[in-house]
Amino acid sequence: MIDRQTVERIKDAANIVDVVSEFVTLRKAGANYKGLCPFHNEKTPSFFVSPSRGTCHCFGCGKGGTPVGFIMEHEQMTYPEALRWLANKYHIEVKERELTDEERREQSERESMFIINEWARGYFEDTLRNTADGVAIGMQYFRSRGFRDDIIKKFQLGFDSNDRHALARTALEKGYKEEFLLKTGICYKTDRGELIDRYAGRVIFPWIGVSGKVVGFGGRKLDAATKGVQQKYVNSPDSDIYHKDHELYGIYQAKKAIAKEDRVYMVEGYTDVISMHQCGIENVVANSGTALSVHQIHTLHRFTSNITLLYDGDAAGIHAALRGTDMLLSEGMNLKVLLLPEGEDPDSFARKHTASDFRKYIEEKQTDFIQFKTDLLLKNERDPLKRSEAINSIVESISKIQNQILRDTYLHDCSVRMGIAEATLINQMNRFIRGSREEEQKAVRREQDQQALKPARPVVTQTTPMEQAKKVERLIAQLIVRDGEKIIFNDVVDDNGNHFQLTVAQYIDLTLQADGLHFQNEIFNRILTEAASHAGDPDFKAETYFISHEDIDVSQVATQLSNDRYRLPEQSEKPEGELSEGERKRVEIDAQDRLREQTEHLIRDFQMDYLDHRAKELQQQIAASVSEPEKMRALMEEFKEVQGLRSALAKKLGNNIIL
Repeated sequence: MIDRQTVERIKDAANIVDVVSEFVTLRKAGANYKGLCPFHNEKTPSFFVSPSRGTCHCFGCGKGGTPVGFIMEHEQMTYPEALRWLANKYHIEVKERELTDEERREQSERESMFIINEWARGYFEDTLRNTADGVAIGMQYFRSRGFRDDIIKKFQLGFDSNDRHALARTALEKGYKEEFLLKTGICYKTDRGELIDRYAGRVIFPWIGVSGKVVGFGGRKLDAATKGVQQKYVNSPDSDIYHKDHELYGIYQAKKAIAKEDRVYMVEGYTDVISMHQCGIENVVANSGTALSVHQIHTLHRFTSNITLLYDGDAAGIHAALRGTDMLLSEGMNLKVLLLPEGEDPDSFARKHTASDFRKYIEEKQTDFIQFKTDLLLKNERDPLKRSEAINSIVESISKIQNQILRDTYLHDCSVRMGIAEATLINQMNRFIRGSREEEQKAVRREQDQQALKPARPVVTQTTPMEQAKKVERLIAQLIVRDGEKIIFNDVVDDNGNHFQLTVAQYIDLTLQADGLHFQNEIFNRILTEAASHAGDPDFKAETYFISHEDIDVSQVATQLSNDRYRLPEQSEKPEGELSEGERKRVEIDAQDRLREQTEHLIRDFQMDYLDHRAKELQQQIAASVSEPEKMRALMEEFKEVQGLRSALAKKLGNNIIL
């Protein structure tokens, strides 16, 4: 458990811009910052960070919150885990009591997997540095690749001994569970029930996620042992915390450099990344031989829209460059390609050149994807059929670009380079675009047909609290969060003759209780109850209280409500300091009157919604009770009463509502 004083220190220290910048590239936008939302795929920034409020909010998907809430949502952490993450970032000491056995058992399985991965990383590092085989074999291998000690430490490289039982034995002795050794893939079981280390006899490359957590491992057989071995590399199997097509090797070490340089270099292997870092080029990641995935592109797109594919000049490198081109273009990335000279890869090239020479070479030699595909597919090609196929391939790639102006620019460039009429290329491109859309529509129809063939069953959907709320509920909840502590009635007298004031939250709470009404959204009910109970506190400010709420759902909903684009008009056109005492008093009274009128009007709308709903229910029940005269008579009496209430309420709202 973390004590309250430490929690407050952590919250006070956490800077929302600083925290969000760990994961999102932010650019100044007036008094705020904006960037691409890390919670959903978008090509135009709709994720805003407000330093003055200490919150972030996406106007596309609605997610965001305080620094704690952001970390909870982004890293899928619990509230205490997010606090520890922030405490570590801001070097705040957290003193906690030892967890009980029961509490340890209750820790999430996901967190347990991260814990055992972190232990294994330390085990491999220790084996590399502090055992005879580690120094003589593992360290010698890294030295042969030219890696310096600081780089070995930076990438947390390690070594696993040839003893296939040592790691499991050590882990079990230290109290780690076999269950998580298996679920992370660090070990596997033989048919005889033996627990075997997956990476025995290999040098280790930890995969570290964007947040700095170890998600998996890659193990490489040493050069002397790879002859005739099909599996030179062994990687962690897919698990709850590791999916190879989601991860990028080196992203944690590269993310700040990517944002600073506004470009990322994509290479194929571990050693390519490490050697380029050692050379001085840090904005580099690898997808380690897998086909580039949409998940990986989305991760990179948070930090930059510019990517250069940097591959070997052999057939495998060319194939790797080609297979990622169309997907990168369709996801809005600005793409360049560089194939290194024959016999070179980024690893070997980086070891032979300084960072400035390497960068200069890249700037001079990298080409846009049209030039790359043109040189590759059309160079010295005389066969008309093959030329036609190559041009089609290039035009199809252009059709994937989302930006129409950029697409037209590339098409014009293509026309000039190839000596083909632009109109011809435009027609062909439009065919590709239409074909792509038709395929998407067919896929949707196939999905709909498959759903129609499934047996009918209740539809269960997961929606956010904001999606579940009715519009009027949302407006009332928004009013509570923004202005819940403000007084709207100065002198209310109760039945005993006592005089008191009523705030927005108290008035709404008392009115709904008197009518026996409540919100459908339980989080709104909770916000109302807490706002009403705290309204009398001298320092209570509803917006600050709910945005900083330790319940992530409450915090997120409050942030959404607070960050709504639409706000009440300003109280006065003059700055407060320029108002006379009389003008200032008048402004305060006018503001209170407007707020009271708005609150009362929203409550009447809410009551009208309830009465409308109840009237429709009664009509249906009356129609179904024709054979039961007594029941029908009672229902009609209630219906008449509801009608009367609706008519009276309609007059207050200024409407003529007739059933």
